[in-house]
Amino acid sequence: MVSTISRVAAIAAAAAAVVTTALLATRSDAASTAKAMFSSTEQVKAQYRRPDTIPFPKNNAYTAEKAALGKMLYFDTRLSAANLLSCASCHNPGYGWGDGQPRGVGHGMKQLGRRSPTIVNAAFGQIFMWDGRAGSLEEQALGPIRADVEMNLPIDQLIEKLKAIREYEPLFNAAFPKQGIAPETIAKAIATYERTVVSGRAPFDAWIEGDDKAIPDSAKRGFVLFNGKAGCMNCHSGWNFTDDSFHDIGLPDGDIGRGKHMPSVEKMQHAFKTPGLREITLRGPYMHDGSVSTLEAVMDHYNKGFVQRASLSELVKPLGLSKEECADLVAFMKTLTSDMEPTTVPVLPR
Repeated sequence: MVSTISRVAAIAAAAAAVVTTALLATRSDAASTAKAMFSSTEQVKAQYRRPDTIPFPKNNAYTAEKAALGKMLYFDTRLSAANLLSCASCHNPGYGWGDGQPRGVGHGMKQLGRRSPTIVNAAFGQIFMWDGRAGSLEEQALGPIRADVEMNLPIDQLIEKLKAIREYEPLFNAAFPKQGIAPETIAKAIATYERTVVSGRAPFDAWIEGDDKAIPDSAKRGFVLFNGKAGCMNCHSGWNFTDDSFHDIGLPDGDIGRGKHMPSVEKMQHAFKTPGLREITLRGPYMHDGSVSTLEAVMDHYNKGFVQRASLSELVKPLGLSKEECADLVAFMKTLTSDMEPTTVPVLPR
């Protein structure tokens, strides 16, 4: 948490420098001001550089065998009671690793209470689910399988089903020698595969690395707004554009989110995890309840459309943005979508 706060503070300080320098500019010092603004903008851009490696936990280090097994499990509908749903049903690569629906659909085709979050860049997350009830990807992996409203398959029945599929056993033995098919190995395999799902290089990344023509001028203006007047970076920070924290952003619904797990903390009532913004154009509709259909509508919400209540995050305030400024912010967010490599569905064990 301290490192997150420090990172946000650094971005805020650099962004403030850009704005302050611009305000102090005069004709006589235009050249020096431009140089200072360039330096400050470069400091802000540095906060968003892509990492060079994918982090894997020490207790579940990456192996190719684990990732391959995890991918099979991820796409296998036999991990559900009705043999109809897989992890990919709600976290589909064709929809930015979500499902394109306002709210997820679970067992018996019943609508769930929240939108299916993307798994893109989950490897870099610190806590999972909209309400943060899963402390690791391994914990998250088994949750939907056994949840009666989602895949509805008790873990003991899951083990029995997988053991009855002859070709799974050697795959588990290769990935987890002397451990075999067990809840822990299933969770570790799926989590390993999910950690490999990382967004590709977007136009924004090319711009960060020095290609000034990679994004349009409107997106560049949006980047300045994002880190300055609009204050988006207060929550959407770092290369994945999330602080991995929880905020009430004033949506008018009764879901208390993180508040269910932290009932004594006022600011956690109606608070939900900040989603990252990578691949954002592929991931609509938006918000935890899928109630906002477009990025333009997202900007309208933050500009003036939120509900006032005691739990509302102190970071959510009327922005006073013009129509043109909102359009520039949307143009910037659109540069965060990459040309991700198509995902092939694996041949499943029989």
